[in-house]
Amino acid sequence: MPLTILVVDDDPALRMALVGYFELEGYVAIAAMNGRDALLKVDRHQPQLVVTDALMPEMDGFELIRQLRQQPQYRLLPVVFLTARTELDNRIRGYKAGVDVYVQKPVALMELGAIVRNLLDRAMLTGLSQPPTTVGDAEVSLHPILSPEGAAINLTKRERETLALLVEGLSNSEIGDQLFLSSRTIEKYVSRLLDKTQTRNRIELARFAIEHGLDHI
Repeated sequence: MPLTILVVDDDPALRMALVGYFELEGYVAIAAMNGRDALLKVDRHQPQLVVTDALMPEMDGFELIRQLRQQPQYRLLPVVFLTARTELDNRIRGYKAGVDVYVQKPVALMELGAIVRNLLDRAMLTGLSQPPTTVGDAEVSLHPILSPEGAAINLTKRERETLALLVEGLSNSEIGDQLFLSSRTIEKYVSRLLDKTQTRNRIELARFAIEHGLDHI
C-alpha cells in the first residue's frame, strides 16, 4: 500500500502543488492548512512522513512538531521543515523541536522528492515507518460496486471524491481546487475512472456515477 505524506502549509497554491507532486510520485498525500488542522489529520491518517511550513496562523510548524514529539508514537516520525527563514537561531529552534531536514523556500520539487524518499527509505529499513496494514481510508473503497458485467470495481477515496464533484459539472481545475490537488492529478483520476468503469467520456462517467449512487461523497 502507498506511503502517506501529510503536507502542512497555509499557502493554498504551494499546498496544492506539493500534494499534486507527491500524488504523481505514487504517495497518498493529505493536506492541512495549519498545525492545528495537521494534528487532527495525523491521528486520522497516520502518515509515514510530514512536510510542514514553519510560519502559519493558529499553530505554526514549531508548535506542531513540539506536540507531535510529545506523543510516543510520533517521536520518530520523519519531519521535513519548509521555510523562507534560514537564520541560525531558527534552524537551531527547529532542530531542538525535532525537525529532521530543513528545505528552503522556494521549494525545488525534485530535491524535496529526493529528501523525502531518503527519509522514508531509512525509516522503512529501521521499521519506524511501515505502511498501514489495515484498509487505508485514502486508498481503498469500503463499498465495491459492480460493473454491468458483474465484475467488482474498487474505487479509492480520492477517485470517489473526484467522481462526485465531476457529476456536479466541475472542471478538472475546479475539482482540484476543492480537493487541494493539481488539475493534472485530477486528470489522472478521471482517466483512471474512465478505464475502471469502461465509459468513454465524462457524460457517460457521470451517468454511471448517478446510476450507482456515487454522485455524492
